[in-house]
Amino acid sequence: MSVDGGAAQRPKSEVGELVCAVDPDDDWGVAVIETVGRQLRLRREAVGMRAADLGEATGYGEDMIYKIESGKRIPRPEFLDKADKVLRADGLVAAMKEDVAKVRYPKKARALAKLEAQAVEMQIYEPLYIPGLLQTPEHARRLFLTRRPVYTPEEVDRYTAARAARKTVFERSPAPELSFVLEEWTLRRPLGGREVLRRQLEHLLEVAELRHVQIQMMLIEQADHVCLSDGIEVLKFEDGSTVGRSPTVAGGKSVSDPRQLRILELRYGLLRAQALTPSETVDAIHGLLGET
Repeated sequence: MSVDGGAAQRPKSEVGELVCAVDPDDDWGVAVIETVGRQLRLRREAVGMRAADLGEATGYGEDMIYKIESGKRIPRPEFLDKADKVLRADGLVAAMKEDVAKVRYPKKARALAKLEAQAVEMQIYEPLYIPGLLQTPEHARRLFLTRRPVYTPEEVDRYTAARAARKTVFERSPAPELSFVLEEWTLRRPLGGREVLRRQLEHLLEVAELRHVQIQMMLIEQADHVCLSDGIEVLKFEDGSTVGRSPTVAGGKSVSDPRQLRILELRYGLLRAQALTPSETVDAIHGLLGET
């Protein structure tokens, strides 16, 4: 949901509430937003403009302007563009969009994206849903919308954007080796409707064409399954170090201990052996697409 999309139908105070709050546990994010807010206030005062006037010019309420200036709300990029023009800042306010954009992503998502950006090899298995790196924006949004307790519309937007931003891992050069094991049932459930499922299946086929990506499907009828309820993620780096994570190992925290990593890699290796090969998986997804 964007600020501009429904501004004409909403009171300004409600439009302003579409700005995200800052996660109080995100120290770096809090510092960035406080700095942005302080610079915005100094610029506004330098040109002799009241907060109410800035709000009128940008489509926000006076109260929301004060919240942004005090670092309690994350401004949207379109607001910074408008404020830059209104305050005649010559690009100084608009230039803060890059750091603000990073803060809009949850702290955990930023940390995960940073690790993924450095990994030279990734092994990922999720038993309950299609791995985030492989999800289309529509599929990801539907997953967030089904969560209980419910996310606010702003949180859904924020988390969906953060998930989409992680996909730059596919565009890296040199490309990392990426391996995914998917459960067949996650490719059959029409989450969001048949059309959303079709686009998701088509996206998987496109990704599977990349030479550095291997996608394998675990059939529902597979009798032996080494990891029915536990997700696995293993990231390997250029210096030889490895980081892994699984809900049943170290309470779901990231681990680098060789003994714990051995368990994760053993399970993942068995998963791959039990799943369809990459070429068989492509054929199977084509079959699912024909049924959808």
